[in-house]
Amino acid sequence: MTAAEPVGTFCLVLHSHLPWLARHGSWPVGEEWLYQAWSGSYLPVLDLLRRLGEEGHRDVLTLGVTPVLAAQLDDPYSLRGMHDWLGGWQLRAHEASGRRGEPALTELGATEHRRAAAALGLFESRWRHGGSAVLRPLVDERVVELLGGPATHPFQPLLEPRVREFALRAGLADTARRIGSRPAGIWAPECGYSPGMEQGYASAGVQRFLVDGPALRGDTGLAHPVGDSDVVCFGRDLPVTYRVWSPRSGYPGHRTYRDFHTYDHASGLKPARVTGRDVPPEQKKPYAAELAAPTVHRHAADFVRVVRQRLTDLAEAHGRPGLVVAAYDTELFGHWWFEGPAWLEAVLRALPGAGVRVSTLRGALDAGLVGEPVELPVSSWGSGKDWRVWDGAMVADLVELGGEVQRLLLDAVDKAAGGPGRDRTLDGLARQALLALSSDWAFMVSKDSAAGYARGRALAHADRVRRVAGLLADGRYADAAGMVSVYDRQDTLFGQLNAAALVWKGAGALSSVPTGR
Repeated sequence: MTAAEPVGTFCLVLHSHLPWLARHGSWPVGEEWLYQAWSGSYLPVLDLLRRLGEEGHRDVLTLGVTPVLAAQLDDPYSLRGMHDWLGGWQLRAHEASGRRGEPALTELGATEHRRAAAALGLFESRWRHGGSAVLRPLVDERVVELLGGPATHPFQPLLEPRVREFALRAGLADTARRIGSRPAGIWAPECGYSPGMEQGYASAGVQRFLVDGPALRGDTGLAHPVGDSDVVCFGRDLPVTYRVWSPRSGYPGHRTYRDFHTYDHASGLKPARVTGRDVPPEQKKPYAAELAAPTVHRHAADFVRVVRQRLTDLAEAHGRPGLVVAAYDTELFGHWWFEGPAWLEAVLRALPGAGVRVSTLRGALDAGLVGEPVELPVSSWGSGKDWRVWDGAMVADLVELGGEVQRLLLDAVDKAAGGPGRDRTLDGLARQALLALSSDWAFMVSKDSAAGYARGRALAHADRVRRVAGLLADGRYADAAGMVSVYDRQDTLFGQLNAAALVWKGAGALSSVPTGR
């Protein structure tokens, strides 16, 4: 390796996902969650990518956008709601800036007013036609590689083969309609994997997907073909990823950064800095941007150092340049970690100067960073790196509910097989079933994060499936169609969904793939 050659390749993967929230509550969980993540993360991160693209940067990072999130970012109702929310943010900041006797809050209000005005201007100038209009040029100009995924982000190992295939193909087709090209890679929801799933991926045209590092026993320095397929998996490099992600020692918990959990409840603004891990909210110090800024640069430099050292170690161990894949939820950058977008920009700009090649998963394959085939175990990126978050005792009722939803859906579709043309009622039934099967509901229950909302959403969509399926079973087709039309006015996503694709055709693309139960 000469001095001019990079020490190795770094791939940053961002996973952008929220469940369907439009018209399903607002506060504390619901549309507010969407608008906070949109303003805090999607606006600044995509604007950063736009600016880097205009400077001539290519293959900056790999960006996953789940179909269910993309649907919300394009939905007219959500776009209007987001515009209103940004205006409300500006008004709340204006009110805070005028509060007397609280100089720290007055200053914060003025700063937030400027931030809200800038976000509103960015939204009105670049997002008026939805998220796809923002994403498409980044994909077309190869600034990013876009990852797709199954329609509503279900935990795939727990799906019946036909439902698994249906959700994946529907998601890939939806992304192709929005962006103009079909993704060759996916973020497998929750990195959930069951042996044999690669065969279904190959059949659906998926060439690459993500797993967590332990699924490869830490051998993440190269991509690996899975089994005897041509499908390749990439593993998260946990020692590098956890430099940011770790709840105990990750960068976002530094005392100078803005505290996510502490609110000024009158304005909804966040006035405090972390201060200390065990400091109660009322004792936290006021946020000071001038203290946070140098911390961002120190942490960016530290991360670059860690990446370079990891790549150096891999090159020495294997006698060839290696690969580091660091993967995070996009919502970490800005929404959860206020300083995250600034840190992200600093890292992406500094890595090339440190002798690190920055690329996408596609670029890593083009560079030949592929090792030997592997047999992957049952795995996920959740607690224990197994399925316990989505298939454990705490969510046994949701697992049973998911099984019931799938049986009702498949029974209804099979009984209607061979009917004339497309059946919009079955399409609506499939839509509600996929919403009930979102992996988010089990995650939120297992992690005790708005568990009541999550369980309520799963039960509500499942109950809709029961009602429509029951009417169809009784021959009350007009009543079922009327009920679906009501549901479709609330859940305005995946209008192209065609339940006829669920009809059993013998040895289908995923018919030989085990369900993993």
